[in-house]
Amino acid sequence: SYVEEICPRLSKPPYVCNGCPDMKKCTLTKHIYYALEANKKYEERLSESRRGIIITQDEINHLNELLYPLIAQQGQSIHHVYIHHKNEIMFSEKTLYKIIDAGILKVRNIDLPRQVTYKKRKKPSRYKIDSKCMDGRRYEDFKNFIEENPDMPVVQIDTVEGTKGGACLLTVHFTVSTFMIAFRREYNDAQSVIDIFNDIYNHLGRDMFMKLFPVILTDNGPEFSNPEAIEFDEDGNRRTYMFYCHPSSPFEKGDCEVNHEFIRRIAPKGKPFDPYTQKDINLMMSHINSYARPKLNDKTPLFVFALLFSKEVARYFGIEHIDPDKINLTQSLLSQR
Repeated sequence: SYVEEICPRLSKPPYVCNGCPDMKKCTLTKHIYYALEANKKYEERLSESRRGIIITQDEINHLNELLYPLIAQQGQSIHHVYIHHKNEIMFSEKTLYKIIDAGILKVRNIDLPRQVTYKKRKKPSRYKIDSKCMDGRRYEDFKNFIEENPDMPVVQIDTVEGTKGGACLLTVHFTVSTFMIAFRREYNDAQSVIDIFNDIYNHLGRDMFMKLFPVILTDNGPEFSNPEAIEFDEDGNRRTYMFYCHPSSPFEKGDCEVNHEFIRRIAPKGKPFDPYTQKDINLMMSHINSYARPKLNDKTPLFVFALLFSKEVARYFGIEHIDPDKINLTQSLLSQR
């Protein structure tokens, strides 16, 4: 069998082949240090390490099983549960409040007797799932997956914020039809994203869900940091594949970003979404999806989407056809609502 031969010089500092006078003529396996690449990985790891609380999927499941019945169903406080189950909870009481505030557990702030009376913090708590969740889901993995499955359409998801800490939108962009839907969320947390996909799955069924969402591409926002809860249903059945763009690389899901320009015409950046209902958001998206696009041979995203999935599915998402002469892509569409 083949045995890789290692240069003995690699067993002592600097442990790489850089500067070795025999490097060009050496036929052994080389270890090269690239400063720029090493620094890039260092910065990514440093940024990731500062993002918040690390919590694994197993820990999430354990906390849900323990806390939800006692707090949400029996009205107990976090403190009461904590002091009687301290050995079963792997975080401090303060950290437990932060995890619940971040929206990752079934228990929400509304379930806490006193938490809802406190003044909302300007800067919400942040958390992150164990970084291992990114393994096999990075952008390089996405490109390899698409290369092996070229006929699988991609759905891009993102968040559109109004004012910091206020209501926001989850946008879902179907790249083939350029059809986009948007869901109003009270807070920009992971559980609200999971709830939306679970609702779609439960209403439309497994077959239609998998047809709509074969592959999902998103960014590294904390609201998308629980991929397993989106990829698998509650019984552990796979229903989609989820991948992540590189950090600070919105161009990697450029179709979604371009379509956000229509939303910003109607709801400019910095304008709060709090006054609007889901019905208002559906009206906005109906106008956007009824707007003809040159790339669709002057057809509308709604027309193409209905051909692919049916008008009934479009109606389920709250999207209706708007007459071409009545389309309004300005702030006046929602200004009086």
